[in-house]
Amino acid sequence: QVQLVESGGGLVQAGGSLRLSCAASGSIISIATMGWYRQAPGKQRELVALFNSDGRTNYADSVKGRFTISRDNAKNTVYTVLLQMNSLKPEDTAIYYCNAQAWSGLWSAWGQGTQVTVSS
Repeated sequence: QVQLVESGGGLVQAGGSLRLSCAASGSIISIATMGWYRQAPGKQRELVALFNSDGRTNYADSVKGRFTISRDNAKNTVYTVLLQMNSLKPEDTAIYYCNAQAWSGLWSAWGQGTQVTVSS
């Protein structure tokens, strides 16, 4: 299993930018996919962006061209995934969760969530 620690988020005006960071520690060699999901009040959790098991990225249509996911796995013990969010809209307001899933399929880890609020 891995432990996920998120940082970033906060309150920003529409059109502004924020950057989220998720640091994975523990059995990072077992991570197949890693990325970000979000959940707005009264809505289901949805994919925002992630790295697939083949290293390719996958974005929700609603964030394409505005959000960019990147990663830093240079350190042997920590694997970090970043989410740069530009041109933010009020509808991007949600709790953002980092997620990692194992190659084995035996586990899926979630971060504690970080609030992103975009004011109009």
